[in-house]
Amino acid sequence: MKVLFLNPPHKFRISRCSRWPEHTKSGTLYYPYWLAYAAGVLMNSGYEVTLIDAIARNLTQEETIAKIKKFNPELVVVETVTPTFFDDMKFVQTLKSEMSVKVCLVGTHVSVFPEEALNLGADFVAVKEYDYTVLDLAKALEGKMKLKEVKGLYYKGDGKVIFTGERELVENVDSLPFVSKVYKKFLRIEDYRYSLARHPMIQVWSARGCPNMCTFCQYPQVFSGRKFRARSPENFVAELEWIKENLPKVREIFVEDDTMTVDKKRMIKICRLIKERELDIVWSANLRADVPYEVLKEMKSAGFRMAIIGYESGNQVILNNVKKGILVRRAIEFTRDAKKLGIMIFGCFMIGLPGETRETVYQTLEYAKKLNPDMAFFQQLVPFPGTEVYNWLKEKGYLLTENWSEWLDESGRLRFLVSYPNLSAEEMKKLRDEITFKFYSSPKWIAQAIKHNLHPYEAIRLLNAIKDYIVFLKNKR
Repeated sequence: MKVLFLNPPHKFRISRCSRWPEHTKSGTLYYPYWLAYAAGVLMNSGYEVTLIDAIARNLTQEETIAKIKKFNPELVVVETVTPTFFDDMKFVQTLKSEMSVKVCLVGTHVSVFPEEALNLGADFVAVKEYDYTVLDLAKALEGKMKLKEVKGLYYKGDGKVIFTGERELVENVDSLPFVSKVYKKFLRIEDYRYSLARHPMIQVWSARGCPNMCTFCQYPQVFSGRKFRARSPENFVAELEWIKENLPKVREIFVEDDTMTVDKKRMIKICRLIKERELDIVWSANLRADVPYEVLKEMKSAGFRMAIIGYESGNQVILNNVKKGILVRRAIEFTRDAKKLGIMIFGCFMIGLPGETRETVYQTLEYAKKLNPDMAFFQQLVPFPGTEVYNWLKEKGYLLTENWSEWLDESGRLRFLVSYPNLSAEEMKKLRDEITFKFYSSPKWIAQAIKHNLHPYEAIRLLNAIKDYIVFLKNKR
């Protein structure tokens, strides 16, 4: 049986599996890693599989359908997210009008609204982590098991929607294939870019799930759960070694875990294995601002380059409102430790969280200046469906729209979707632009940027990001 995994075409270059799915101003494009993991599971089970990333290859709808017809699969697995959902369903409808094929929708959006996808033409919806759901669906379509036995699946039968029941999340994550092997088989690493990373880069996962309770974060709430499930240090480092040997062009490995350092002892063991095997790699990861100095020191000695940190707000009350679980003073200590070790910092700040005022926005700006990360991302709260903050905003009447087609603006960026009685969406947009300019025009940051980007790789990365940002500003006019 043939199964095709598809990142469908769209007019904007959107990273659907990113936590921030929009057309970025910095040229960033994520690997379709969730599709790749599932494709690897089916490959290991003997299925004939292909993976098409229409976004990365700049394929039109017609070109994508032509490639699907050429492969002639029995099942097409399509990833979708909230901002592209309606466009993706139009593509599915066109595909099914041109060839006889079963289509299964996957991703965060349909994990919350599966019936919506079924009503618009999908044959199946596999909710949450779908690696083994799709495998079982393929078996069912071959007649090896019954559809109702495929856990984690929605479909229509006898005129009604049927849900087969929750599937347990993957506990033994060592059993999953090396996603880098799937990339090598189907994708071109040069097509993907992370503005923070040296190019070419590659994205992998060392663990799934996040135990923290942030009310705005979508993956733990609707997709991969809040139980931390880690690969063994040996298994993860074996993949790093495989990348080093088989993808020599890769200049940086980015670990996409929601937060990699939940288990500090495991983190130290990973670092020591990297050094024992003399891998000589450059890598970065998403962290929380609570990693002890001793752990950061081990990471730095093992080639760790940059920490991506969700600082969110400089106001402790707001952090408490969203259950961030981080103290402002601890984040300051963490940042000092990282800088002392020479670890670069990308700071993420969020405007419009519950409790926000004009005063707290400026407080966040001062906080960001004090932290002085190497790069900063000031962005608005986007209330993704299924999250606690989405439900709260909807209940309060602060959510501006539930029409998914209105989520992106004319440049493909996520709109300001929240408006408070004391702080409108338009005001927040102006404040975001204002504090971004003030942060990047500060002499302190400019001096640091020059100092930290003298290395040729860093200078090239920074110049590419600046070039992409200038193009974005021109298109925005």
